[in-house]
Amino acid sequence: MVDGLPGNKIFKQLKKIKMKKIVHPKRDLSFDTGAYSDAILTDGFLFVSGQASVDFETSEFKLGTIEEETQRTLENIKAIIEAAGGTMDNVVKCTVHLSDISEFDRYNKVYASFFKNTKPARITVQSVLAENLKVEIDCIAKIPTLK
Repeated sequence: MVDGLPGNKIFKQLKKIKMKKIVHPKRDLSFDTGAYSDAILTDGFLFVSGQASVDFETSEFKLGTIEEETQRTLENIKAIIEAAGGTMDNVVKCTVHLSDISEFDRYNKVYASFFKNTKPARITVQSVLAENLKVEIDCIAKIPTLK
């Protein structure tokens, strides 16, 4: 029992949560992402999975400088957020993984250019990234609902 509710009642409440899968608008539909979605929209919140420097039309990673990879990564995030009906101004939280934390200042200059108003909360850490990528970013955005 949790908070006075039997477990099966909680499970039934969770089953009622409405979730909508959001796909990058240029995604090659034959490109299999595996066990995750580009993003999930639920209760006005958009949860964007970790994005990287990917050309969604060709399903290929595009390696480059930290600036180039950050630019493409954030453009991919922007496209996903716009597909959900939002803008980059709706981003409230980002988690950033850099393969080399010494490139923070160069990455941060590009990152900051995507957020004109209130900057989202953020954590940036050094991580070992797949495919020799330099940056991966996930985020949460609050998408306005139409009334």
